[in-house]
Amino acid sequence: MAETQAAREAALQRMVRVDQAGEYGATRIYAGQLAVIGDRGPHAAKIAAMAAQEAEHRRRFDALMARRGVRPTALQPLWSVAGYALGVATALIGPEAAMACTAAVEEEIDRHYTAQLDDLAEKGDDPDLAAMVEEFREEEREHRETALAAGAERAPAYPLLSGMIRLGCRAAIRLSERV
Repeated sequence: MAETQAAREAALQRMVRVDQAGEYGATRIYAGQLAVIGDRGPHAAKIAAMAAQEAEHRRRFDALMARRGVRPTALQPLWSVAGYALGVATALIGPEAAMACTAAVEEEIDRHYTAQLDDLAEKGDDPDLAAMVEEFREEEREHRETALAAGAERAPAYPLLSGMIRLGCRAAIRLSERV
């Protein structure tokens, strides 16, 4: 059965809402990490640079939401606290754990953005959103590679830490699409 125009518009709004929520969450994670690490700690410059890119992603999604009349997720206050807490907690574990957090989050965001791009390419109905998601996906992949090169896999209990963070990301994506 063909998707109705109203259903497709709702799907596109969900994409924008969840992507903005993800970028917002990323800014909060980095804020928490930088609060612990400071501006001279291990990987501080890398984290600050990635945080600046995430802030730009968020700014552009905020503008897109305003232009399209898309409401933000009602869970944004929760993501603010949860993101900041995740950033603080991983930075307190150590610099490699902070990088493990980035690697895990970006792995899930890469998967998420790739699925969106597949959908957008199949439908061919929103080239502007597709271009934005493609641009951001490439930067998120760079963040993951930066984190891995900085020792993410040397974090204590890396497989468990990474798995838990990735599971949390998948849950946050699903909830933000709907709430």
